[in-house]
Amino acid sequence: MDLLELQLRIKEGVAQAFPGRYWVRAEIASWSPRANGHCYLSLSQSKGGKSIAEARAMIWNWLFPRVRQRFEQATGQPLQAGITVLVRVQVNFSELYGISLFIDDIDPAFTLGEKALERKRAVERLTAAGYMEMQKELALPDIPYHLAVITSKTAAGYQDFRNHLLHNPEGYMFRLDLVEALMQGEQAPASIRAALQEAGTQAYDAILILRGGGSELDLSCFDDYDLAVAIATCPVPVVTAIGHDKDVHIADMVAHASVKTPTALADLFLQAYRMQDELLDRSRGRIGLAATRLLNREELRLKTLDARVQQSVQRRIGDMDRQLNAVQARIRLALTRKMSVQENALLRASGRISRGLGEKYAQIARLKDVTLHRLQFAATARVSHEVSALALKEARIKATDPRNILALGYVLVTGKDRQVLKTVDKVAVGDRIGVRFTDGSLTAKVDEIYSEKSDNNKVNIA
Repeated sequence: MDLLELQLRIKEGVAQAFPGRYWVRAEIASWSPRANGHCYLSLSQSKGGKSIAEARAMIWNWLFPRVRQRFEQATGQPLQAGITVLVRVQVNFSELYGISLFIDDIDPAFTLGEKALERKRAVERLTAAGYMEMQKELALPDIPYHLAVITSKTAAGYQDFRNHLLHNPEGYMFRLDLVEALMQGEQAPASIRAALQEAGTQAYDAILILRGGGSELDLSCFDDYDLAVAIATCPVPVVTAIGHDKDVHIADMVAHASVKTPTALADLFLQAYRMQDELLDRSRGRIGLAATRLLNREELRLKTLDARVQQSVQRRIGDMDRQLNAVQARIRLALTRKMSVQENALLRASGRISRGLGEKYAQIARLKDVTLHRLQFAATARVSHEVSALALKEARIKATDPRNILALGYVLVTGKDRQVLKTVDKVAVGDRIGVRFTDGSLTAKVDEIYSEKSDNNKVNIA
């Protein structure tokens, strides 16, 4: 038997053993579309990281465009090496080239199903390891100012996010740093992990992962297990805005928070500022109400004190009147009893006594008027003093209102750590500073620094 005869028998046996078409699950190890329209592939199967089966395959030029278009439209993923597919093949044996597989169809539903299964397993592993709750235990600052955005620089969603956040009508200030990464494809998870690692070492208030809509397989990189672990273990709160409203990815599940649109992501941080504004307004209202209550309480206390003073004066005057009347009554009684014995002397004495009593009464009346005047003056002075003290307290409260200070022409300057700058020693050339006016704010870059210690003659140079 010669070689050709052997090959022909093998060909006949293969045709008898595999007379029809068969669905085969395999990974595309390599593929090579040719200029003539045919596509040549290498299919493989692995186990434990080792290849356990390989086969040559091809798609004829009259089938390749239709098969390729159907797969990519259904999955949103290009037909390429590295993906697992379910292909319908016809087994062929050639005397010159050996066994090869002719592919006439590829099932896109299988590829999508494989992704769903991988996602389910990834979620179970993350839940069992406790990664799902790690980010939830972190807290966003009350005023998240310094933000890192992981996305593609040319992404339309990123521009929408920037415009909505930075051009807000309230004039809130934010600092955004773009950390570029691939947002789809096989290299995307590793690229995003590297960006997370870079941003996680900086003093950011939050890290944002931003990606607009796309097909299910375009966004499948956000179901990557290693990427989910990187998000969960990031020391900075991570907020995601990936895909459409109907999409929920593993990255969304492990993140501190997730929204679905760039504008919703911007609104999340704008709302934090609005809440702080509302707290300040409520505090200002409580201070004003407390001041009004204090003023009313002091006025009531002064009125009560004035009434008590008036009552005390009236009681004192009444006591003095009663004492005077009692003295006069006793004198008149004594004069009456002795009138018969010393009538003339008593008459003369009575005249002197009457004059003395008149003078005494006049003196007591004057004392009464002086005492009343002094008490009224003291009460008025006390009321004036208390009103002045209340006015001083109210003026101090108003003077401490930062907006009144800014209205005088002063400005509030903050450094890169968002703390108020009180000395040039905490600023370096090249730093960006924030300047708050009464009607808005701006950011500026420090070009030169002059100190009173070393450059006294240049301190006022502007």
